[in-house]
Amino acid sequence: MQFRYLSYADVVSVDLKMADIVAIVEEMFRQKGMGKVEMPPKPGIHTQPDAFIHAMPAYIPEMKAAGMKWVSGYPGNQKRGLPYITGLMIMNDPETGIPLAVMDCTWITAKRTGAATAVAAKYLARKDSTSVAILACGVQGRSNLEALRVVLPGLKEVRAYDAFPEVQKKYLKDAKEQYGLSAYSAKDVQDAVRGADVIVTSGPLLRNPKPPLRLDWVKPNAFISPLDFDSYVQPEIFKKADKLYTDDMGQQAYYVKAGYLQQLPTPMGDLGEIVTGKKPGRQSERELTISVNLGLALEDMAVGIQVLRAAEKKGIGTLLNL
Repeated sequence: MQFRYLSYADVVSVDLKMADIVAIVEEMFRQKGMGKVEMPPKPGIHTQPDAFIHAMPAYIPEMKAAGMKWVSGYPGNQKRGLPYITGLMIMNDPETGIPLAVMDCTWITAKRTGAATAVAAKYLARKDSTSVAILACGVQGRSNLEALRVVLPGLKEVRAYDAFPEVQKKYLKDAKEQYGLSAYSAKDVQDAVRGADVIVTSGPLLRNPKPPLRLDWVKPNAFISPLDFDSYVQPEIFKKADKLYTDDMGQQAYYVKAGYLQQLPTPMGDLGEIVTGKKPGRQSERELTISVNLGLALEDMAVGIQVLRAAEKKGIGTLLNL
């Protein structure tokens, strides 16, 4: 028996396009909304303050995707010149349980997270949105902008702020060159979100955050995607939202029990319910909408199986004996 090993470079070379990833993730949410998936809340260990190593198993029968991601997030890595997120994915044969592949998860994690934001924006953001504020310009800041352009083709301006000025400068330069967007370099959080139709925050996850983003800075009909939970967004904003969703209610409750999101009101439901029409998306141009996406193993499996199939077809990766 053999399995395929895919390094980070291998996964990237498969060249799965963001538009396809958004469609894959939306279909996953449709399957989830119909109750046709299996995903327990992710257990984890915590070896450093505000750091985590999580096990994320999931199964999507319709996609024949089963497996687990073993992923870590360490805020202190940036000072060491190391990535915040690292880890591996294992894909299994749903018929036999035999491992089919082991692959680096960092590219998939970045792309599927951006795609989940895009799915949420498709149903919750205003269709005429033209500006997006990015708070924290790392990997997620990049993938979220890439994905949002798929569902909001009218985007014209990106407003960015990062605690590291050189990271912010490089981000805006790349956004302008790659997408032809007007790039605004913000001096602080307030300056970045001023007038923005969409706000994406992507700092580290914190149990005891001191969020800087205030309600009176936010456009009354904006869409907010806080990838870092409540690390940036103050509680008053969550309470004021006309629509507050998450990507999975069970996982949201698990995080609350683990000490996160202590001041978050109970969401109306999850994205699977919106995609299947069980719960409403945006119903008015005046609504303030938020989707707190926690990051689902289902997203990893949905994208991971497509990466594996493409790698098999193209002969990418290394075959190893089990």
